[in-house]
Amino acid sequence: MTFTSTMEDIARGVEVVGVAILIAGGVFALGRGAFESVRSGSDHALTYRRLRSFLGHSILLGLEVLVAADLIRTVAIDPSLKNVGVLGIIVVIRTFLSFSLDIEIDGEVPWRRATKSVGRPD
Repeated sequence: MTFTSTMEDIARGVEVVGVAILIAGGVFALGRGAFESVRSGSDHALTYRRLRSFLGHSILLGLEVLVAADLIRTVAIDPSLKNVGVLGIIVVIRTFLSFSLDIEIDGEVPWRRATKSVGRPD
């Protein structure tokens, strides 16, 4: 077994973990949403917000793991200029998706949330 094939197997394993996080997070979020919907009765808006939040966080975690797999594949297997450029584009797209999801989940940009947690006035 060569270094390249070992790194390819590791990258593939990390990708499988990322996809598993996405699937498990989605299934768990839907199950949790159904449970909370039955438990809370008529407060469907709160259940929906919690479902979206948990599902969004699962997607964010899955994207982070998939970026790690791309990094392993690009840096360890074939660090050509073309592959690094493709990796850069993938990271930019996934970063934009992560940022958008983060805003969608919390309803505000991260730096506004950080200032509130420190106790500074708006």
